[in-house]
Amino acid sequence: MNKQQAKQRIEKLKKLINQHRYLYHVLDKEDISDAAFDSLKHELYALEQQYPDFITLDSPTQRVGGEALKEFKKIEHKVSMLSIEDVFSEKELGDWENYLRRLARESQFEYFAELKIDGFAITLIYNKGVFIAGATRGNGKIGEDITQNLKTIESIPLKIHLHKELSPNLKHLEKRLKELILKGRIEIRGEVYMEKADFDKFNQSRIKDNLSTFTNPRNLAAGSIRQLDPKLAASRPLKFLAYDLITDVGQTKHSEEHQILPILGFKTDPGKICKKISEILDFFREIEQKREKLPFQIDGVVISLNDNALFQKLGVAGKSPRAIRAFKFSPKQATTKILDIKVQVGRTGAVTPVATLEPVQVAGVTITSATLHNEDEMKKLGIKIGDTVIVERAGDVIPAISRVLTELRSGREKAFVFPEKCPVCETKLTKPEGEVIWRCPNTNCQARKRENFYHFVSKKAFNVEGLGPKIIDQLMDENLISQPFEIFELKEGDLVPLERFAEKKAGNIIKAIEESKRINLDRFIFSLGIRHVGEETANDLASYFGSLDKLKKASIEELEKIPNVGGKVSESIHTWFQSKGNQKFIEDLIRGGVRVINPASVKPLAERQKLKGKIFVLTGSLKTITRDEAKEKIRLLGGEISDSVSSKTDYLVLGENPGSKLEKARELGTKTIEEKELLEMIR
Repeated sequence: MNKQQAKQRIEKLKKLINQHRYLYHVLDKEDISDAAFDSLKHELYALEQQYPDFITLDSPTQRVGGEALKEFKKIEHKVSMLSIEDVFSEKELGDWENYLRRLARESQFEYFAELKIDGFAITLIYNKGVFIAGATRGNGKIGEDITQNLKTIESIPLKIHLHKELSPNLKHLEKRLKELILKGRIEIRGEVYMEKADFDKFNQSRIKDNLSTFTNPRNLAAGSIRQLDPKLAASRPLKFLAYDLITDVGQTKHSEEHQILPILGFKTDPGKICKKISEILDFFREIEQKREKLPFQIDGVVISLNDNALFQKLGVAGKSPRAIRAFKFSPKQATTKILDIKVQVGRTGAVTPVATLEPVQVAGVTITSATLHNEDEMKKLGIKIGDTVIVERAGDVIPAISRVLTELRSGREKAFVFPEKCPVCETKLTKPEGEVIWRCPNTNCQARKRENFYHFVSKKAFNVEGLGPKIIDQLMDENLISQPFEIFELKEGDLVPLERFAEKKAGNIIKAIEESKRINLDRFIFSLGIRHVGEETANDLASYFGSLDKLKKASIEELEKIPNVGGKVSESIHTWFQSKGNQKFIEDLIRGGVRVINPASVKPLAERQKLKGKIFVLTGSLKTITRDEAKEKIRLLGGEISDSVSSKTDYLVLGENPGSKLEKARELGTKTIEEKELLEMIR
């Protein structure tokens, strides 16, 4: 065989191997045996070794190659990879549609429903038809370059072409598609996953080798794809399901993309076009019924507006497009009994009913109480003390009661009457128009004041070490403090006479109070307890305004310019700062010695943002810096903090005695750093 003949043979082998890859991974058809398929690949490999000039990037032999990487490079997404907002009920789905109709009153809605496979989101980039790059979602704007690992997945074509003609309704797109395949750029997104049977086999092999097993296919898939050595990814049976054609080839509907993707060589879910919500619900219930029989894990159905132009027009709210939702299956549930129902008064006056439960395990967590949200929700459930109920972790996080099993009532259950007055100060409760929550309007209510004190001195606010709820209660009961600013007027002599106080303890608390007077702007804003302003919003406000004076003078219109700060939040912030009582409260704090600083505002922008887009998780105890101090410094440099390790985590910071987060990081291939490395990063 001469060189020209070898070249022809190599091209024919590549074409045949890719055709059988397409049949097997896209059409689920096995035309030849695995042994025969492997034989074809072996012949191709041998010829390429003999004639290395003919090795190309799109050759099936190039799926695994190269040395292990030291670290992943970064890839910037030309089109942001956004997350999808979840809904968990028919009502929430209906509310979403009503929301869309308010935004696009004249539009005709058509939906596209598809399976939400429980995998790891990635994006693929093809240049002149050849796969050149693949990346993770990352922070939505910048992901990690995992090209070499993705090349190991057989269901990802290394070269794309039209496997057959487009259907008549898409025939007009054929010319544009061919042009892009020949000399353009095509981007496709989807999920890397592992089928349940392959996952079970993989775990069995690890058991035989006395290795730890993985908890679920998604974690294994995510961890495999984020290994620095592509050979490790190649050793694991990963697959790819495409769900989005990012490149504009003239398609006007999302459903058309699901027709085009298989013709390009990608497996995808056919999905279903739905004209109305009732059809979505029928599709959802149908999928839920056969969920367990599917070869891969799914956790819901993705619903999007099928009209691409309308989808883009509606834009983004927060970190999710407005025109798409993930309709999730019911979370894991369990039954238990309601032992009692009490109401709690929060710092904003919100009166929340809470059920005390017989302890029960739900999704691996022992649940002893669950919020009942509000009076309307209680009436809807028809709940009574003594009822047997179904409790679930809504969104796998917050314990909630989803149903009362009235069939199990004995007749001894007691109705709960929602109080008309605050259980603490006996002020008549009010319910503002348009809201469902009863509130205690008395700003001097002891319950509200205590909750405000707890919040004010908490770690994320003034962080007064040693001044916890029990001591706050003691100081209030002794009439030593009635307003938060009075904390800064306390003297050691005020504390020594108190029960269980000695000079050393009193001295330590006064010292901690003195040290807390110097506070960063974001923590100060959070400490004020403004309704709708949590830790992240406080951080956004501090970054945007840079000083307390500018924030105090901000108009509603200016506040609304800040990303993720909508009209309701803006109005709440503006109203708070316009209150004369609140203005005096801030003046009293400043007079008491509080100094509000914003270190980020005096640093060069490049230094201030050097950790932007990086997500950190901390585990174990740190020696030279507290975890809260570390978190604050990371945030000041643009980084983000998460409480749990996930595929999105960039760094796990290891302190002494790290917990289960380290094991999770190893599963996912998350980079771990020691305290010394963190200090170098935040220096």
